[in-house]
Amino acid sequence: MSSTRQRKTWWLLFVGLVAFGVAAAFDPEGLRKHERLRGDVARLAAENAQLAAQNARLAAEARALRSDPEARERAAREELRFVRAGEIVYRLDAQPGATP
Repeated sequence: MSSTRQRKTWWLLFVGLVAFGVAAAFDPEGLRKHERLRGDVARLAAENAQLAAQNARLAAEARALRSDPEARERAAREELRFVRAGEIVYRLDAQPGATP
């Protein structure tokens, strides 16, 4: 191959690669989509980590409710508003004149 022909081939290859790069950068299905998807992956990874921590907390609470009588009592008092016999309950969040 002659030097001129070889140089021409390299230039055509270079121009083709530049044209491909420009097309990929401005194509909606190209690099912009890739960057958007990369952001989605990062956001979902953070959300997964947060959900994994929440699952760990809930699993620990479930274990405590199965085995710890104090945890069961706390849950019954907080969530179900249970009281022991003889206890007096003062509700401070009620509106004046409203029925409990």
